[in-house]
Amino acid sequence: MRFLKKWNEKHPLLMEIVRFCIVGGLATVVDMAVMGVVLYLFEPELYPHFYNVWIGGGEPSTLATVVGTGAGFILGLFVNYFLSVLFVFEEKGKSKSVFGFTVFAVLSAIGLGIHLLGMYIGYDLLHINEWIVKIILTAVVMVYNYVSKKLLLFKKAKKEGKTEKLPESGNGEEV
Repeated sequence: MRFLKKWNEKHPLLMEIVRFCIVGGLATVVDMAVMGVVLYLFEPELYPHFYNVWIGGGEPSTLATVVGTGAGFILGLFVNYFLSVLFVFEEKGKSKSVFGFTVFAVLSAIGLGIHLLGMYIGYDLLHINEWIVKIILTAVVMVYNYVSKKLLLFKKAKKEGKTEKLPESGNGEEV
């Protein structure tokens, strides 16, 4: 533990990125698990057993992959937001407010748009395995998420302009 504390003091940005990756990994597990459940429920003829979702078994419909991606995103968003505020970012900025959650959600929705467009291009148009496409897009969106949230939400608050008080004269009035 002492090693981690010292490492964090010497390399705070690197440790923040490591924490972001851990939280992102957990949110991704939630995202993919939800997608797996949706595929299993939408396509029982393709996936007679739940484990078939993970090892393949056919070509799921576009509706199943889009609903699975969207539902996974929403649950992953909540996991990611709460853990980012609690665990990842030292600077909280405006994150701990309705405004902060809204910004977080909008930035994440842009990431979802990137993800959905990528799923459409990779899976529907190029016919690449849905899991390969999802893994590649997860990495792309993770980089986008870190940079956008770090720059727009979890940044140091600008300090108010300092106004220096002038020294007071002996009669209580400022000089």
